[in-house]
Amino acid sequence: VCIHRVRSCSSIRFIKSKYVCVFDKSALKFSHQQRLFRTSAVSCGQIVQFKLSDIGEGITEVTVKEWYIKEGDSVSQFDSICEVQSDKASVTITSRYDGVIRKLHYSIDDIAFVGKPLVDIEIDASKGVAPEEDVVETPPMSHEEHTHQEIKGHKTLATPAVRRLAMENNIKLSEVVGTGKDNRILKEDILNYLAKQTGAILPPSPKAEIVPPLRKTETVPAAPKDKARKIPVPISRPIAFSGKDKTESVTGFQKAMVKTMSAALKIPHFGYCDEIDLTQLVQLREELKPLAELRGVKLSFMPFFIKAASLGLLQYPILNASLDENCQNVTYKASHNIGVAMDTEQGLIVPNVKNVQVCSVFDIAVELNRLQSLGSAGQLGTSDLTGGTFTLSNIGTIGGTYAKPVILPPEVAIGALGKIQILPRFNGKGEVFKAQIMNVSWSADHRIIDGATMARFSNLWKSYLENPASMLLDLK
Repeated sequence: VCIHRVRSCSSIRFIKSKYVCVFDKSALKFSHQQRLFRTSAVSCGQIVQFKLSDIGEGITEVTVKEWYIKEGDSVSQFDSICEVQSDKASVTITSRYDGVIRKLHYSIDDIAFVGKPLVDIEIDASKGVAPEEDVVETPPMSHEEHTHQEIKGHKTLATPAVRRLAMENNIKLSEVVGTGKDNRILKEDILNYLAKQTGAILPPSPKAEIVPPLRKTETVPAAPKDKARKIPVPISRPIAFSGKDKTESVTGFQKAMVKTMSAALKIPHFGYCDEIDLTQLVQLREELKPLAELRGVKLSFMPFFIKAASLGLLQYPILNASLDENCQNVTYKASHNIGVAMDTEQGLIVPNVKNVQVCSVFDIAVELNRLQSLGSAGQLGTSDLTGGTFTLSNIGTIGGTYAKPVILPPEVAIGALGKIQILPRFNGKGEVFKAQIMNVSWSADHRIIDGATMARFSNLWKSYLENPASMLLDLK
């Protein structure tokens, strides 16, 4: 028998043949039949259209930012398929099936819609298919493709954030022992491996995300001696003078800003400004910075600002509330989820530190380090960007002194922090001394907050920062 092509599904079928000679029917019944066709016959699978499921927050469309697989790759359950970005956060989509990728429905930067097919995955027909998925016909896999999938070998289980962390630190994932489900490599595994290599001291808190200290070969650039004379350097970007107007669609975080700021215009804002003498806080931070660095954490002024705000919110809970759309009910939030505005390449994002009322200054610093790392990499999740109850925006990192911050609905108050300046001030004896001065600008919802309440809160927050030791009396 000379057969050009053979396909095998539930039964043997001859699809195309060039030469078929007369043969005895019993030839298909003898015991070596399976051995004859095993090398080229592959069971016909089913293709499942894996649809983009609802990722919450009313999101209906996302932008595909990166594919972690390609057509022909084998995937297992919980393997990362792609990274998508909505107008609120970046989300990693994982597989629900074990199978082979047959088709990618979108390219990079395409808009994917919730409920529409994302990829086609060929699965084993004997394992069945989830009832809510669509099954389409699939051509059988060739012998070469089948062999390629068998040779591909075991795939290391790790999220894109973990892979990026390993790549940035020149760590091979094959050398790291995973402690997660199915030996999945977690971020803690990478950090523990890195700590053994660098000799870093890990923080005692199990939830702490560690920023490893610099290696000996790395050097820290010296800060300019005179910050006042530092001249801003323009960002070098290639400028294209095409002579034509260019139109771009509003997407991603910019789209979220349009929606949020449009809603914020409905809020009657009022402002309040004051200046804070941070001389004692600057000294305290300088003393605590080496201790924090030993634990692998960068300590900035922001954790103190956030904790002082939380202590103030305990006394003035109306600033940690929300007002419904009909302006009939005020909800006082139990948790102090304080947001921190960050300037990233993707635009302005405002992740928040959860439950600040039960966190220490060091806990807040650890969480800020984690949020800043994820924000710079564009890997912040929806949980990090939602649920905020109060916001602080540090414009001083760029160089601003005063601002008129806009409230982020459904919050009712926000503060903008200016840069710290060395300025002359008078003490109680009329003597001039050098002071570390920072300006703060508050905005509040005048429908439920009056100016006196905002002033009293600001004075309390100011007292905590000007006398950091007083915070110890109210810390829990």
